Amino acid sequence: MSTIDEVKSRIDIVDLIQNSGVKLRKAGRNYTGFCPFHANKNTPAFVVWPESGTWRCFGECNEGGDVFKFVMKKEGIDFREALTRLAERAGVELPALRQERPEQKEAYELLRKLLEDALIFYAAHLRSNAAVLSYLRDKRKLTDATMETFGLGYAPDSWDAMLKHFSTRGFSASNLVEAGLATERELDHELTRGEARVYDRFRHRIMFPIRDENGRMAGFGARIVDPNDVPKFLNSPETPVFTKGRLLYGLDRARKAIRAADQAVIVEGYLDVIALHQAGFENVVSPMGTALTEDQLRLLKRFTRRIVLALDPDSAGQKAVLRGLEAARDAMDRGGGVSFPARGLMQSEARLQTDLRVASMPDGLDPDEIAARDPSEWKRLIEDAKPIMTHVMETLVIGQDLQDIKVKNRIAAQVLPLIEDLPSDVERENYRQQLARRLGVYEGRLNPPAVSAARPRGGRRAPAARPIEAALPTTVVAVSSSRKAASFVVGVLYRKPELLFRLDRSLQQYGLPPLTAQDFEYTDLQMLFGLIKEAVEQDQTEHHDFVVNAMPESLKPLSLELDTMTEKLPSLESKVLEDLTRRVIQVRGIVEGENVEQLSTLQREAQEAGDLKASSYSSLATQHVAAKLRLDQAVRKMDKKKLE
Repeated sequence: MSTIDEVKSRIDIVDLIQNSGVKLRKAGRNYTGFCPFHANKNTPAFVVWPESGTWRCFGECNEGGDVFKFVMKKEGIDFREALTRLAERAGVELPALRQERPEQKEAYELLRKLLEDALIFYAAHLRSNAAVLSYLRDKRKLTDATMETFGLGYAPDSWDAMLKHFSTRGFSASNLVEAGLATERELDHELTRGEARVYDRFRHRIMFPIRDENGRMAGFGARIVDPNDVPKFLNSPETPVFTKGRLLYGLDRARKAIRAADQAVIVEGYLDVIALHQAGFENVVSPMGTALTEDQLRLLKRFTRRIVLALDPDSAGQKAVLRGLEAARDAMDRGGGVSFPARGLMQSEARLQTDLRVASMPDGLDPDEIAARDPSEWKRLIEDAKPIMTHVMETLVIGQDLQDIKVKNRIAAQVLPLIEDLPSDVERENYRQQLARRLGVYEGRLNPPAVSAARPRGGRRAPAARPIEAALPTTVVAVSSSRKAASFVVGVLYRKPELLFRLDRSLQQYGLPPLTAQDFEYTDLQMLFGLIKEAVEQDQTEHHDFVVNAMPESLKPLSLELDTMTEKLPSLESKVLEDLTRRVIQVRGIVEGENVEQLSTLQREAQEAGDLKASSYSSLATQHVAAKLRLDQAVRKMDKKKLE
């Protein structure tokens, strides 16, 4: 994931725009308000699409874009400054813009060296502890080679063994506290008489080194040896190099296998990860006993979009998938901060455009036990993993009397709000059908009630106008297709800038205007296209070299991504030009389809409320319907020409 994509994925565009002083209200799945960029406030023609992270004004300024474009236009700043501000807001480091201070880099290196030395200390103590070794070998079935590969160790049952060891090597107690290896506080212990303030954090525990995705030491996880000790698991505290919610145990060793399999499997424990790697399933990681965070999903998304949750049976993680459905729904409706795991995971799945599934463990066995019993069974369970929504439905109906109408009502009341939160029309329809089949009811009874039209007392409802979308001959395409198609267009032109003039002539041949930066909703694509256009208009002899040399550092990851996307173009330039023309029409068609869909919603709501603004929305929509029809006609002309 590029830095720009990471910043966009962390910024909620609705919050950003509302915090800038723009009042927004929900309109369908999107938000509307008055445009902050022009004085005409007669019609709320400013629309925000939270799914794609974009906005558009249908009024006087007729502009749109993403979070960067909004901040640039609102604050009057350039892209570099907008990226810097939004990265700071999102908590994303910009390596090209913010170099790590030398003294800070030196401090981090000291912490990591201390942690590497601690790994050696703990490993030596494990080798000399026959009881713990026996537990790992005989009960957990780990080989010596596996234990060495993962750097397993043992923290001795002592208050100061670590302190004494490192004090002889020139490290201070404060160094150990900063690295998370020691704890500083008053001890209530008869041997210390309240004198000791610093003591070893980990005592009489199996130690698991935790590294970041690049293999650098970050901290430790620790598991009890004595079943009477608490807590069962203990992690390093938050330190400059250890942030639990942004790390995944085992990712440094799993990243290559995740790429190869194009799938990541998430389990709940360190030993699950290690045992599965030992069994040959190396695409497995763990969130270290915490709820899965969106930062961790973003981290995985760098390597794959296909993620499976393999939850222990009857574990806290499994139960959390279904916890608090009604309470969480109320909290979400109030805009409060309470989150619900299944809802949160599905929303993260939609925002990050990942395929998130759940694999249930049978027979009360943990993942490592299944892999040890029958590796082929583990493989089959992962292959059979189901979407979160399907898993929720299946779990809710287990052991329920589905002949009881009240039980059906209760389950439907729990599941339907989750279905309606999904951004995809196709997914919502599919899951409503699934729920209807499971409950044995007519699907139409499960559909959410439509927005009721205004109805005068004692009178009949006025006939509704023909929906705008009925005029469209084609369906609306998903937002992600827009980004993909737009990236292809810019990517081809980045490789072959000289095609731009031929592309514009091709568009003109079908009665369409030339390509401009406004055809792209995303600022990074707009900027790169602007450089391409500048190179061509200045008649540079080496167009591509001009673009590369003029490109800001922040766009270089995008250029590499586009290079990869377009490396296998057709050999015939006429075929490339045809594909390019079709993609431009596709990009424009998606945008116009979104415009019409949103204006249809606004028009319908205004009509139902008896609002005179309905005619304004109708007028705006007519323009976009006409534009969409012209695009459809162009496609038909292209198809006809191809057949001739």
